[in-house]
Amino acid sequence: MNDYISDKDKIDWNNFINSKEKLPNKDINQKDRKTKKIRSIDLHGYTLDQANKTIESFIKKAFSENVNKLIVVTGKGLHSENLKDPYVSKDLSILKYSVPEFISNNSSLMKIINEITDANLEDGGQGAFYIFLKKKSKI
Repeated sequence: MNDYISDKDKIDWNNFINSKEKLPNKDINQKDRKTKKIRSIDLHGYTLDQANKTIESFIKKAFSENVNKLIVVTGKGLHSENLKDPYVSKDLSILKYSVPEFISNNSSLMKIINEITDANLEDGGQGAFYIFLKKKSKI
């Protein structure tokens, strides 16, 4: 490597330092930067009926606000009171299973939803799921 700095380079550097011009940040590609709106809701402690009503209004409100992604935390059902009731299904009454099923069976909600997938570990793992909403213009 050459340690010599030419006079032209020194002049150019001084002009740059004294200039008020801002250089664009090349590390940020403006075309690839899509702003994602993300909302989350935690349904811990809700009854099945409360959770279904809440999630329906939450999804519709998020869609009206052009939100792209929803994180729905239901928990894993480890502390569910349903486990103590022998007349209630141990699996299907737990919010983890019931809320996604409610959404899938609701045709008005499915018209505005692209996809429902399992959440990553940092967002709740097995006790959560994602809902990806369609864009308003596509409806």
